[in-house]
Amino acid sequence: MRTVVEISDGVRSGHLSAVGVLQEAFDAIDAKNSLLNAFVMLDREAAERAAAIIDAKVARGEDPGALAGVPFGVKDLEDCAGFRTTQGSWFLKDTPPKTADSPHVARLRAAGAIAIGKTAAAEFGMDGATSTYLYGVTRNPWNPDKTPGGSSGGSSAAVASGMAPLATATDGGGSTRQPAAYTGLVGLKPSHGRIAKVNGFAN
Repeated sequence: MRTVVEISDGVRSGHLSAVGVLQEAFDAIDAKNSLLNAFVMLDREAAERAAAIIDAKVARGEDPGALAGVPFGVKDLEDCAGFRTTQGSWFLKDTPPKTADSPHVARLRAAGAIAIGKTAAAEFGMDGATSTYLYGVTRNPWNPDKTPGGSSGGSSAAVASGMAPLATATDGGGSTRQPAAYTGLVGLKPSHGRIAKVNGFAN
């Protein structure tokens, strides 16, 4: 999987297509997710529609956004329109799909990034590993016998394994930083209040 910068520069310049980049992401998910369990929900059709819109904008000479064509995962503690937010809990498994994005998900989409699915999270974000009754065990791509951390373990596993170049996370007590450290990534925790709270969790 290419980096965020390589994808956005390539799509904006027309050297890459958003549709092609998206297919690469789904190919990686098809090959790796059954073992790692990083993504717990996907919407290929919606992502394909979004990618086609980006490519059409580029073809018309319009600005597709700074993150044009970048596929990203959304931690399942955060709202993403069209997906359920279960917070990794069996008690929320039948909750209806959300109709609006969390503020930062909306900003990513507005910049041309493409939400491809929800990533596994520890139940209610309350564990340092990512393993739930609802979705099962999420594994570290460097060693599937190990955890990718928590509570943003699905996001860290998705990025470290090359399923997506970017994924969201939350961090009230290390839930971004610890999974990033466990999987060899950079995890950014902004100052509290920099991004609006979602479902009671500070990002």
